Amino acid sequence: MGFTEKHLEAAAALAAIRIVPVLALESVEDGLKICEIFNKAGLCGAEITFRTKAAPEVIREVTNAFPNLLVGAGTVLNVHDLHRAFDAGAKFAVAPGFNPTVVKEAIRCDYTFCPGVCTPSEVEQAVELGCRMLKFFPAEAAGGVKMLSSIVAPYKHLGIRFMPTGGVSTKNVCDYLAIPQVVAVGGTWLGKSADIKDGKWAEIEAVAMEAAAIVRQNPAK
Repeated sequence: MGFTEKHLEAAAALAAIRIVPVLALESVEDGLKICEIFNKAGLCGAEITFRTKAAPEVIREVTNAFPNLLVGAGTVLNVHDLHRAFDAGAKFAVAPGFNPTVVKEAIRCDYTFCPGVCTPSEVEQAVELGCRMLKFFPAEAAGGVKMLSSIVAPYKHLGIRFMPTGGVSTKNVCDYLAIPQVVAVGGTWLGKSADIKDGKWAEIEAVAMEAAAIVRQNPAK
C-alpha cells in the first residue's frame, strides 16, 4: 500500500473523529484515566505528544486498553521518535514542522506521518514527497481560518487535507471544521497538563462532553 493511500485512510479515520485531543502525559495512569474519559464522552482519538518520556509507554498501554481509539503520536521531531511511536502502536504521527528526513523515513517504512506546514512553500515540498494530509501549525498564530483558507485555495485539486492545531478552541473550532479540506483539528484545549496534574477529572470530562457535542454538530463533509 502506497504512502498516499495510507494518508487517505488516516484522513478518513480522522474525519470521523473531527476533534483530536492533544495530550502531554507524564504517566501511564494519567493516560488511561483521561482516555477513558474521552472514550466515554465519544471522542474516539488522541494525540500523545513526545514532549514527555512517558509517551511511548502511554501510547502502548492506551492502545491496548482502548482498541477503538485512534491513537497517534505528536511532536515527532526525528527518526528515532518516529520509530518509537509506531513500535508502540501509534496509528499516525504528526510534527509541528516539515522535516524532509523524517518524512522520507516515514515513506520508506510506510508510516502515516503528517508534517506541519504554515506556508505554501512548505505545502509544496510536502506534496512533492507524497504527503496528502498536513498539520497546519501554529494555526491561530499563523493567521487562523483566513490564512488556512487562502493556503487551501490553490491546492484544492490535489486532494490535500489539513489538521489545524495551535490556538484552536471552542470559540473558533466550528470555523475550522467548516473548511471542507479540514478533516480534524488538534484539540490542545482538551486535557490541559495543569488540569491533569491537579486531578481535575470532572472539569476535563465536562470539556470533553462539550467537544463531543461540537463533533456531532459538525460532521465531515
